[in-house]
Amino acid sequence: MSEALAATVSPDDAALERRLIELTQQGLPLVPHPYHQLADRLDVTAGEVMEAFRRMQASGVVRRIAAVPNHYRLGFRGNGMSVWDIPDGLVREAGREIGALDFVSHCYIRPRALPDWPYNLFAMVHGRNHDAVYDQVARIADMLGERVQHYDVLFSTEVLKKTGYRSAATKTQRRGDAEE
Repeated sequence: MSEALAATVSPDDAALERRLIELTQQGLPLVPHPYHQLADRLDVTAGEVMEAFRRMQASGVVRRIAAVPNHYRLGFRGNGMSVWDIPDGLVREAGREIGALDFVSHCYIRPRALPDWPYNLFAMVHGRNHDAVYDQVARIADMLGERVQHYDVLFSTEVLKKTGYRSAATKTQRRGDAEE
């Protein structure tokens, strides 16, 4: 948290926000009123929980509150990381265009690793199979036109780990719990 943001959050609010992050790292409780359940655990009101989440969203600590579906279980098994070699002066603009596409889940700029790796823009494309992903990547290539120098698609072969953010404090606590 930046010093400017920290100065606007009281110590009590900061402590509540920290506890909320710890309690929701596995997701919101799957109950009809999740904010009420969190409030009960923290001995605050549901309104205080909702206000804390609003504050964290406004400050950028929390980007969004949303369902995160398991795309493999939904049948999207042809997920591929498309990699793009775009002139450096055009890469931000191209990234914004690609990032706005509904079949791209995340898109980011990375430094090239020349001479072996010319790609500087990465975009994860989801499809039910490899052909569907190749079709989507071809759409991106058409959209970018002459800005594309080279591109490729890297398909994963195995999921080794997939989780959201976990704070170090929570990991340490879990290790301590396991040792007892």
